[in-house]
Amino acid sequence: MSALRYMTAGESHGPCLTGIIEGIPAGLKLDLTAINAALGRRQKGYGRGGRMKIETDTAEILSGVRFGETLGSPITVMIKNRDYANWTERMAAFGAADAAEKVTAARPGHADLAGALKYNRRDVRDILERSSARETAMRVALGEIVRQFLEACGVTVSSKVVEIGGVKASLAANDANDEELNCTDNDAAQKMRELIDTAKVAGDTVGGKFIVTATNLPVGLGSHIQYDRRLDAKLAAALMSIQAIKAVEIGIGCECARLLGSEVHDEIFADENGAVKRRTNRAGGLEGGMTNGEPLVVAAVMKPIPTLMKPLDTIDIADGRAVSAAKERSDVCAVPAAGVVGEAMTALTIAEAMLSKFGGDAMTDTLAAINAYRERVRTFIPTDKRER
Repeated sequence: MSALRYMTAGESHGPCLTGIIEGIPAGLKLDLTAINAALGRRQKGYGRGGRMKIETDTAEILSGVRFGETLGSPITVMIKNRDYANWTERMAAFGAADAAEKVTAARPGHADLAGALKYNRRDVRDILERSSARETAMRVALGEIVRQFLEACGVTVSSKVVEIGGVKASLAANDANDEELNCTDNDAAQKMRELIDTAKVAGDTVGGKFIVTATNLPVGLGSHIQYDRRLDAKLAAALMSIQAIKAVEIGIGCECARLLGSEVHDEIFADENGAVKRRTNRAGGLEGGMTNGEPLVVAAVMKPIPTLMKPLDTIDIADGRAVSAAKERSDVCAVPAAGVVGEAMTALTIAEAMLSKFGGDAMTDTLAAINAYRERVRTFIPTDKRER
């Protein structure tokens, strides 16, 4: 059984989203304000739609925490959907089905049609409510809980947007961060804004790419032993599970297909203290399915959101007629928000790997195990054998 497990539940316009996370050691001090701040970051971003003007997400902790500290028992989190007040009849758990108008024009690029066929539903709303990216609000809340665990272990996780609609930011740029786009290249950010504005006028949408970085990770998280213990595989699955993500890269990613081995692999050296390091980090901090001590760098590509204000052609699943796709309140661009979700999924995956390796029912035990391991790795090359 995994050392850390979690599950979310709830529909986009239902009463609430709920989540349960189990495996966080007892004695972790939790900051509820920081959880709500993370939820706020997910809701912001240039190109976001009308739903964000209705919802102001706040998390309620229903179990597993007492006086601000985790108890070691499952933590239950709830986020109420404020918009549910406008959907009580249409989303009633019980009542007359004819109270709600059916959605039958499946959107290209969405879960609508495949879900309706798989689950034999004649109303696409039965699919779109759960497949909606609204679900990621709970992932962000749970991700912030494990981020606080990771921070207590000395690990930090962050993200930035590096491309929107073909406009690429310089990875070397370190301007003041454009918070609405989470981009540190101001020239690129301005072009991204203009592109989003143009797409909005056209009733279209744009996608992009974000990078998530985790620093100060211990060497050896994950394993080469079996396919399902490789950390790179788990990270790829976690990021691909985010709605609208179509590709994941680790380190220089797809560039590996265009370079020689001498241009890809990171040479190894021992610093003045005998610590083993790499001269570069093209591998993105992962080798053989394990962390290698360098910063973890993963990227994810988000497709344009499939709900268009100028809808594409589709069919009506009720009778097969050619119609325009259904429209839901939607965003023009949600790449900055997806980056926040990417941070959460990366943090959840790393935290599971940390707890699998170091264990501990109490934070004191977990931290003691991590510190002892870091010291062993630090002194891997004996003092008397180190190059002077």
